[in-house]
Amino acid sequence: MSDGATAPDTAPADLAPSDHELESWIADRRWYASKGSVPRLRTISTADGTRLVLDEAPAAPAAPVLYQSPVASGPGGSPVDVTADPEWIGSLAARIDASTESLVPIGRITAARVLTGEQSNTSVICDTESGARVIIKVFRVLHHGDNPDVTTQLALSAAGSDRVPQVYGALRGSWPDVGRADGTATGHLAFAQEFLPGLDDAWRVALGEAHAGTPFGDRAERLGTALAEVHRTLAGALPTQRADEDRRATAVATMHERLDTAAREAPAVAEHADAIRAVYARAAAAPWPDLQRIHGDLHLGQVLAAPDPRGWVFLDFEGEPLRPLDERSLPDVTLRDVAGMLRSFDYVAGALAHDDEPVDATAWAHDSRARFLDGYQRAIGADLRAHRELLDAFELDKAVYEVVYETRNRPDWVGIPLAAVARLVARSGS
Repeated sequence: MSDGATAPDTAPADLAPSDHELESWIADRRWYASKGSVPRLRTISTADGTRLVLDEAPAAPAAPVLYQSPVASGPGGSPVDVTADPEWIGSLAARIDASTESLVPIGRITAARVLTGEQSNTSVICDTESGARVIIKVFRVLHHGDNPDVTTQLALSAAGSDRVPQVYGALRGSWPDVGRADGTATGHLAFAQEFLPGLDDAWRVALGEAHAGTPFGDRAERLGTALAEVHRTLAGALPTQRADEDRRATAVATMHERLDTAAREAPAVAEHADAIRAVYARAAAAPWPDLQRIHGDLHLGQVLAAPDPRGWVFLDFEGEPLRPLDERSLPDVTLRDVAGMLRSFDYVAGALAHDDEPVDATAWAHDSRARFLDGYQRAIGADLRAHRELLDAFELDKAVYEVVYETRNRPDWVGIPLAAVARLVARSGS
């Protein structure tokens, strides 16, 4: 689909597999969202060698799911995924270059390989005629509206920031949608950015250094400075807004909803429920900074350690996975990102405590958290003590979310966020 153009309803001859033939194939893909169910597919559009199919199976999540499935006909008419075809990827790169969201031309693709292991999307590593290496992400599940991972990184790259991989461009498309007033939905189909091979993420770096007892304070401080730089750039590149009463009330109501869920599933959280609600009440009454675009799901695993002088590079600006896509692009409180990173340092110590040969990294985590905050507030130009109630509330909200996750998936680890809950309510009550 070309940028902004509605796809035609007729399929090219090389897209021979029928919807029925595609059903068994798509059910085995890593990116198929309704694992264990039987798809019931209906093609709604095809163009430029891609195919959009709607899964209308009753077992699918809350609403039908729209998949982007570029396929060709293989032996016996069986579907073949063409994202592994360099010719198809080359044509996709050309369409990205021709789109309205192109920043730097990708140029001609000379070689391509699909990155294995990814689940929700398909990423292809491309060598280009210019010598640059580019990663093109093909979005598998499509939604109406902007993808915040695309628009946020586009804004940062357009502003000259090197705190994200250089963005080459993105491809937007449209498709029929009877649920919309004008009968058409639009959204991002693909995204191209700089490929940074061989870099460790900050989680691995921090875990290794904490295990060895190596101080991380200087690197944590530079990480805080880098995050402040990202926030400052986004505040200048994308709209900001006041945190009015409605937005504050909505944010705090979401915190209470998460707490209700956690209290039902984890009795240890229920013991602290009144104290947690008191923290939320103080946050609701405290001054809030202006709202702006943020990362939204920040932790050490979302940051790469690039060689100096570049330093820390941030990834995956899609926001919190459980929030609807349209909400993830809304301006939010920068302290949510700060709180996410604080929790991540805490998890380094928690993970090492669960090793076969446990390591006590409590002091390491405390120092890393403090130095990270020092770097952030110095670079952002604000004293975070003025927003202590709000920062505590966001960190508590994240810890409560973690309690639910660990209760459901790793019960032996639930003590990590529970300890944070107890610490935060005790500090806030002092």
